[in-house]
Amino acid sequence: MGLAVPKKQIKTAVGRNRFKRVVRESFRLKQAELPAKDFVVIAKKSASELSNEELFKLLDKLWHRLSRPSRG
Repeated sequence: MGLAVPKKQIKTAVGRNRFKRVVRESFRLKQAELPAKDFVVIAKKSASELSNEELFKLLDKLWHRLSRPSRG
């Protein structure tokens, strides 16, 4: 999993580190359910406005969507 958290999107180092910490923890908890693929998470400005709980819920939805089999 890769993380891209530009200063332009989340201004403070504290905010960037919080975002990365929450994403890593969420990924760690869902890793067994995900397919063996590479994932890149890119932060957007609105991510800094979310609480940890809201960010976890959003990431859970995204991991669930990515864990579904692709329509080949």
